[in-house]
Amino acid sequence: MSIAIIGAGPAGLMAAEVLSRAGQPVHVYDSMPSVGRKFLLAGKGGLNLTHSELPELFASRYGAHRAQVEHWLAAFGPEQLREWAQGLGIQTFVGSSGRVFPAEMKAAPLLRAWLHRLRGAGVKFHMRHRFVGWGDDGALRFDTPQGQTLVQADATVLTLGGASWPRLGSDAAWVPLLAQRGVAVAPLVPANCGFDVRSGWSEYFASRFAGQPFKSVAITFGDFHRKGEFVATATGVEGSLIYAASAALRDEIAQRGSATFHIDLLPARSPQQVLTEVAHPRGSRSLANHLKSRLSLDGIKLAILHELLPKEDLHDSARLAAGIKHLPVTLVAPRPVAEAISTAGGVQFDALDDCLMLRDLPGVFCAGEMIDWEAPTGGYLLTACFASGVVAGGGVLGFLGGAKHV
Repeated sequence: MSIAIIGAGPAGLMAAEVLSRAGQPVHVYDSMPSVGRKFLLAGKGGLNLTHSELPELFASRYGAHRAQVEHWLAAFGPEQLREWAQGLGIQTFVGSSGRVFPAEMKAAPLLRAWLHRLRGAGVKFHMRHRFVGWGDDGALRFDTPQGQTLVQADATVLTLGGASWPRLGSDAAWVPLLAQRGVAVAPLVPANCGFDVRSGWSEYFASRFAGQPFKSVAITFGDFHRKGEFVATATGVEGSLIYAASAALRDEIAQRGSATFHIDLLPARSPQQVLTEVAHPRGSRSLANHLKSRLSLDGIKLAILHELLPKEDLHDSARLAAGIKHLPVTLVAPRPVAEAISTAGGVQFDALDDCLMLRDLPGVFCAGEMIDWEAPTGGYLLTACFASGVVAGGGVLGFLGGAKHV
């Protein structure tokens, strides 16, 4: 008996762990020269493993597919993830935002310990093996540096990722392979992504402020309202606040051609307080010096007022104060999917059973980002990827007649 896991990211490695613990022979295949490349990239920002918030709020982060992902989290949720990391010798802590990080704030130590344990359990790794479909007899086909090879497997777990960061292996090459087999796949679109603003920034604003953050602001879009920060780019905006609203912004653009959110540049001050300070006589001082003196408003915050407000509004106290508290920013396009942190779309849930086996391809399971779900950054993406690997691994055991280890 042999089990093939195709894709050596968190979901694939977690499925390998479940299966190897049960004594199953596991072979992991990946097109890249080394394991977990996107996982290691995520670790450069501190490796936000999960989040410490209450389960109800945590589950709500998965939006339209909450019910399906909640099933995964019942098998392996945030607390189990922290316990699992501790079992690898990796201590975790809760940051001020509620996010959970490894004590060393790096992915590499965790990945090294994990691979050591997997290899000790007998898991075999086959790198530079690009999955290219199935042979006529159902064998898995791989392109390798030595040519094409065929692999017979009693069960297969596909954890091939979405379409973001293709240079790290998630290039969506699997989409036509499954579509040819009749598997329903929703188009892959960017999630946790940046956006381009209407007409682009002026040359002055782009050259001076691209890469600079808007700190201590709030944004509103429909029912979404949150404080935090985001970053100006050469063509628009990106960063944590934008990512948190990106699904709604992206869908609005797809439906209407544009989406307008509003920035509160001074969320700690009420509209009346801002109006009072703006209307205060400024004498011979310039508007820039006046706003800096009365409201500590300068730099990129002052520049975006000049960028987006009509000139006449800058010289009208009421309209300027309203702009400071509710400045409209119109977006016209998400950035390309290859630039996104993650993707939405993928294998539709209707194509999968509760154990993540493809209904039309018995013995073939899916896990991770290649399934049609999405979540904001904050540990939610990684947690669900890990959890889906646990569910798929347990599904394989059930399919092969063993106990379901979920």
